Amino acid sequence: MFSVFVIPFCIGVVALLVVSVMKYRRWISQFDKRQQMLVRKGILSWKFVGAAWEAFREGLLHWRITKRHLLLGYMHRSLAFGWFLLIVVGAVQAVLAYPNGHPPYVAIFFNYFEPRSENIAHFAEARFYANLMDGLLLYVLSGLLLAMLKKVWSRPMGMRRTTRHNLTDRIAKAALWCIFPLRLMAEAHTSAIYGNGGFLVSGLGRVIDWVRLDQPILEYQWWVCYSLALGTFFTLMPFTRYMHIFTEVFLIYFRQLGLRETTDRTGYTNFELSACSRCGLCIDGCPINNPLGITNTQGVYLLQAVRNKDLFGRAERLADQCLVCHQCSNDCPVGIDLEAIRRQVRINSRKKTDDNSGYDYLKAVRPFNALGRVAYFGGCMSHLTPSITEAMERIFQASGTPYWYMDKERSICCGRPLLQQGFESQARELRRKNTQLIKESGATMLVTSCPICYQSFTKEYNLPVRVMHHTEFIEQLLRSGQLKLKEKSALRVTYHDPCELGRGSGIYDPPRQVLEQVVHLLPTQHERERSLCCGFNLGNTVLSTEQQTEVRERARQNLLEPHPDMIATACPMCKKAFARGTDTKVHDVAEIVAEGLLETAMQPTHSTR
Repeated sequence: MFSVFVIPFCIGVVALLVVSVMKYRRWISQFDKRQQMLVRKGILSWKFVGAAWEAFREGLLHWRITKRHLLLGYMHRSLAFGWFLLIVVGAVQAVLAYPNGHPPYVAIFFNYFEPRSENIAHFAEARFYANLMDGLLLYVLSGLLLAMLKKVWSRPMGMRRTTRHNLTDRIAKAALWCIFPLRLMAEAHTSAIYGNGGFLVSGLGRVIDWVRLDQPILEYQWWVCYSLALGTFFTLMPFTRYMHIFTEVFLIYFRQLGLRETTDRTGYTNFELSACSRCGLCIDGCPINNPLGITNTQGVYLLQAVRNKDLFGRAERLADQCLVCHQCSNDCPVGIDLEAIRRQVRINSRKKTDDNSGYDYLKAVRPFNALGRVAYFGGCMSHLTPSITEAMERIFQASGTPYWYMDKERSICCGRPLLQQGFESQARELRRKNTQLIKESGATMLVTSCPICYQSFTKEYNLPVRVMHHTEFIEQLLRSGQLKLKEKSALRVTYHDPCELGRGSGIYDPPRQVLEQVVHLLPTQHERERSLCCGFNLGNTVLSTEQQTEVRERARQNLLEPHPDMIATACPMCKKAFARGTDTKVHDVAEIVAEGLLETAMQPTHSTR
């Protein structure tokens, strides 16, 4: 059971295995100490079960993509799961036909060797398996047709824009697209000569026989082409986007073990870079694309540049051209932490100017004895919209909550804006001072009005107290009865989910639960995970004011579409952005609640010193 034409396939498989093992071993050796510890502790744990299920659900069934668009999900699933089933069922078919053993490649070229083998077992289910294999091949071919359609007309797949690929990716894609039609033609020619195969193969075989093309020389050439396509694809796979097929499985497993991105690039970053299939889903939702029409700076191209070792110096420019709105990470079917990788590139490019020597003033800032109090951190942007912090002070007083307004007189940034821009050591110095103040104060909780600060305190600090955004805190006060409100207002209000609070922190319900007790909340077309960026995020220093305004206008029109009396948000920066150039009132959730407070005697509970 051997023919020369199987050699390209065998070479491709060996090359794929050797290069993949070498890459994965090198990347795992580059994990930092914490990542290596997590792998050692969890490698034999039950987390493997969850990872296996997620790998099956996302790697083969493409469930996240299916939820986004049924036809797009079908296309990906038919190619991935269909090919997987072809391999599995083909292997079972080969075992049943050759019970005494066979070379591994026989399952791939079964229809060629079957009529030529003297030792084949004529099992009762042979016809069933032949038809099943043809059904699976037809399933894969249907997905291939959709993939070709997507290339020339992507809108039926729910995509406005597809990804541009480099030359190596294009060659690999051409080889992949040839595999299944070549397999069909090769098997059909064998069927024309020997009469084997299922309904699809034998049907095409009868056509080939009718047109007198059932020649052994033609049959052999088709099998050679099929083997060459397989060999080419497998050989190129480790150097192209198709490496995601295997890498995604490892990434899911490591993520289940608790591994996450750090400020420095590690071997885990390499797994994330290689897990990107360059599907292009991150392009459509990006606010720099829609409405600005900039389609060459999204996460897919940043990952491509970093993975290719930034040979053309594009990574730094691509990293800076981003609003850090988390939309791309939300859309990514693999769940790659695009913001963290973008931040790594920025940090690497800012190292020469990342000096924290200008923070001597922090030594003069002393902690306040806030034992038993709630620490309130307004944040830099809240100081530029003081009506929000004033509203929060009224809420603290109305609820009888003892609090310490820690940044009222001497504001200290949380550090996240600097970290977003790549100034890691400066941000670290600010985090150090804020952590010292909070720990030494004796405060029992930290409440902040800024989603940027909330992300920083929950993800970059390691505080010994609970951290809450003010919408969460207000919802808790209302639920416990500590805060009393007037009768519900007749105001009709739309709510904007801030990027950092919604997609960045997963806080969607508390602001809505608060608003529904005060006003009539109206739904909008783009909300929750699909909320539109206000355009004035601190993450981008490249866009002009005119471009930021254009991004904001799209988001504002979405909020104005139901004709509300007021726009509500939960971010001081978003409030400032939407309030410019509109007659519709824009208020923070805290301001709306403060206006709806039941008039009661308020006890002074505030301290700053």
